[in-house]
Amino acid sequence: MYSWTDDGSGWYGAGSYSYSDKVKAKRDAAASREAAHGPRTYEAHRRPPNPRIIAPDKRVESQSRNPLIVAVDVTGSMARWPFEIFDRLPLLYTTLAQYREDLEILFAAIGDASVDDWPLQVTSFASGFDLEQQLKALYGEGGGGDAPESYGLFAYWVRNHVHVPNASSPFLIVFGDAPMHPRVPSAQIHGLLKDSSQADADALDEWRQVASSWNTWFLRRPGGGKGDATDKQWHAALGKDKVVRIQDEQRAVDYAMGIIARSWGHFDDFRANMKARQDESKVRALEKVLDDFKVRALSCPRCAAPIPDTASGMFRCAYCASTLTV
Repeated sequence: MYSWTDDGSGWYGAGSYSYSDKVKAKRDAAASREAAHGPRTYEAHRRPPNPRIIAPDKRVESQSRNPLIVAVDVTGSMARWPFEIFDRLPLLYTTLAQYREDLEILFAAIGDASVDDWPLQVTSFASGFDLEQQLKALYGEGGGGDAPESYGLFAYWVRNHVHVPNASSPFLIVFGDAPMHPRVPSAQIHGLLKDSSQADADALDEWRQVASSWNTWFLRRPGGGKGDATDKQWHAALGKDKVVRIQDEQRAVDYAMGIIARSWGHFDDFRANMKARQDESKVRALEKVLDDFKVRALSCPRCAAPIPDTASGMFRCAYCASTLTV
């Protein structure tokens, strides 16, 4: 497992890497807490979640300008993904926090509300070593019923239960491999989220509304045919350029970090980080996928919101209304 220390000497790759000094104090504090707690462990599938931490009826808030939500489908074949992400948690946070020091992360686990015992698990925003407790509270249930899962219920939760007043373009990354139920039943909204909705919600519309304020990506696990029903549904929900088919699922967290690092203008540093951990061919493969999706390191100089690849000439930022020349 990765650790919270700065030591990357055990990494296998084609290069070397040193973290930025500007957040060294935070890294040292996390490393000290890790040493006090003993070796990092994660017991996938062995215990139910911690309901005090993951209850979906709660409302959460982050004052950070750069909150990040990482959601994982934990049904069926996806059930080991919480472990894969937990393994790389220090890498994920430490790498991205040196680009945006106020980074806070919230984790979510998505199942199928029609059959699973724990169909939606959500933590709270946290940073540094506090993320360990948050992520360990999740449970990779491994259930699920028919092919569609309850992604729409999660989108409804984000739209109605998450408050990020200072964020200009927060990131939301979803790891999954399935389509979504087209509607979110009011019974689930009321029963699981304790909201008083009297009507079903349209799942795709919920995602469209979420994507209007969150920089939202669906990273699809290998499987299925390109352009199949799952792709088409997610394209309709988020836009074709926000659905990425992962070629190497062991690099899932790298895909997420690469997307964010490039949007924030730090992809060269991230490339050096990855080359210190992986064979250069894997770095090139990931970079090619991101290039194909035209993820650019271009952002508004006032609020840091991403500027669409289609922008040209005079452009008006949708987040802060600044006008600039692209």
